[in-house]
Amino acid sequence: MKVPYITILLAFTSLIVNAQNAPQPTISEMKWGLDYNLHVKLSNDTNYVMDVRGLYHTGKNLFIDTTDQSTTYYPVPLDNEFIQFLKDQKLKGQNEIKSDSTIGIQPKTLWGALHGSIKGGYVHFINCLIYTLESNQLYLTDPIMKRPTSDWKPKPMTESFRRTHKWEYYIPYNQKSAKKEYRKRKQDDDLKDLIGVPANFLDLFLNTSQKQYEQYRKDQNKQFVSQIDLIRLLLGAKYLGKDQIQYIQSKVQTAILRYNINTLPSVIIFDDYNAAVSMTLDNTGYKIGYVVFRDQNSISGEETEMRFKKIELLIKAVNDANNRVFKKRLQGYYQKKP
Repeated sequence: MKVPYITILLAFTSLIVNAQNAPQPTISEMKWGLDYNLHVKLSNDTNYVMDVRGLYHTGKNLFIDTTDQSTTYYPVPLDNEFIQFLKDQKLKGQNEIKSDSTIGIQPKTLWGALHGSIKGGYVHFINCLIYTLESNQLYLTDPIMKRPTSDWKPKPMTESFRRTHKWEYYIPYNQKSAKKEYRKRKQDDDLKDLIGVPANFLDLFLNTSQKQYEQYRKDQNKQFVSQIDLIRLLLGAKYLGKDQIQYIQSKVQTAILRYNINTLPSVIIFDDYNAAVSMTLDNTGYKIGYVVFRDQNSISGEETEMRFKKIELLIKAVNDANNRVFKKRLQGYYQKKP
């Protein structure tokens, strides 16, 4: 199904906050200027003027994939109410996480571990991993992620050992080994771990050499590095041991509990409707915040209501499609330890 062309306006500009757990500032007013600027006033009385033309654009039409293979992903912040919900659950902070069995029964998959902790669907799973990687709270080269050196070989030889015994880490942590694993999995029709991963993430991974990856790291391009690292992590997800799963789970839990909501709300521009829409993500999917129309002074109330309803339906369709991907993953082998 083809839906209106949209432009993603990323507004990850840091605000000054007095405490790490300060409530997320919400938009109290947003309006279009005559110079194509977007004027935003937040609930903490700060004001921002954003030049829409100078910000990142998607550059292509949005399609809702009906094959249940693709996820529509917007890099939006987590909803403040959901963050508070997680804090109310009294999740353990990093210093409280133990490395033994006292926590209780540990999930056997990365998905099971994170879903049990942070709830939500697959986009939420991706968003939390991306945030944890981008904020440098999860390092895929941490010592616990390193494979032990051993001359041991299973008898009979297993396919997983054959594929991974040369890896330095439990995941394929370089582009050569990661792409090799991807090609083998694709040849075997075994890419279930990547079902729903945003297509642009995968394109970036496949078109980036190790030299380019290192340059992204040197340039501190956290967005590209974290997207590539996410693919590497998911390609190695079914080879993770209990300790590695628990380590990643604790890092994500800690990142979310310490989530410092110090950014402007993400605003998505719906060009076909002349609309700017602020958005967040909670455990149910994308959530609409403030909506303003560029031509709102010249359209009727009925037209305003009609556009708003269409945007609501579009976001509902995106959430429904993403949820289908989520359910398909649950029906796949990823819910079981290979």
